[in-house]
Parts: sequence; C-alpha cells; structure tokens
Amino acid sequence: MINIFREIFLRAKSICLNRLNKRLRSEFAKIRQEFEEHLQAINENTNEIASNYEYICELESRLDKLSERLDYVHMTLESSGNFTGKRSNFEAKKLNRVEQRVFLAIYTLEEKGYVTYADIAKELNISEQLAGSYVTSLIGKGIPIMKRYINSKPYLKLEPEFKTLQIKENILQLGLEEFGF
Repeated sequence: MINIFREIFLRAKSICLNRLNKRLRSEFAKIRQEFEEHLQAINENTNEIASNYEYICELESRLDKLSERLDYVHMTLESSGNFTGKRSNFEAKKLNRVEQRVFLAIYTLEEKGYVTYADIAKELNISEQLAGSYVTSLIGKGIPIMKRYINSKPYLKLEPEFKTLQIKENILQLGLEEFGF
C-alpha cells in the first residue's frame, strides 16, 4: 500500500513538473519573442538615425559650398567696386576688456591674411572655443567681421571700410595705452 501511494505521489509530482516545465517554456518563448521585437525596432531606428546623419552631412557640405560661393561673390563685387552693400554708418556697442583684446588680435593678425580661431587663441593664450565665443559676441555687438568657410573652417576678416573708419575715428573708443601701446 505504501508503494502504491508512493507511485501515485511520484506520478502526480511528475505531472506537476511537466505542467510547470511547459508553462516555463511558454513564458520564456514569449519573452524571447518580445526581445526579438525590441531588437528589430532598435535595428530599424539605428538605420534611420544613420540615414538621417548621412543626409545632415550632405546638407552641411552643400551649405559650406554655398557659403564659399557667396564669399567669393561678395569679395569679387567688393574688389570691383560694384558692391552696394557697404555700410558707412557703423554702430557698435561698447566692448568689454577681453572683447577689445580679441578685436585687436583680429585687427593686427589679419595683416597676414585671414584669421582663424586658432590664431586668436594662440595670440591671447585662450582656447579656440572661447575665441569663437568672443568673435560671436563681437558680431552680436555690431562689429562687422566677415567669415569665410573653407572645408567647414571659418576664416575671419574685418570689413575693410570699418577698419579704415576705426583707424580714422576710433569708433570703438579703444585706449591703446591700456594694451601697452
């Protein structure tokens, strides 16, 4: 009799284990299916991101080429005397001391040609990013700085008419004594 109960108990235990095993397999199959769906969605998003990145790079390249062409047209018109976009009435806001130093760096360095952020950074012993921020600040305060992009790298130059007026009238009211001149 004990053997019969033991056999019934073992069969019942085996049936329960089989049911549990089937349920576990079913749940794991569902989890695997969800993971595969998530993986597929991630792959689709990755492809879309890569495609958008390529498109943005292409647009950036086209914008650089357009900027170069506009700079060329601007310089050609300016050198031929046909450019009517010149301003003889410059209104610049007062510059702080560091902005004055950046302006003077551009002013003096451009004698060699166009000036880069690296040139300004080296001259003033600051980072290129900081030099770029100060140039943006100068432009925002009305300093007419021309930017020319070559291979996505900006080259700077002061508008010639402004430079001439700065020499004659000291529009920015820079005291050269402050800078050791």
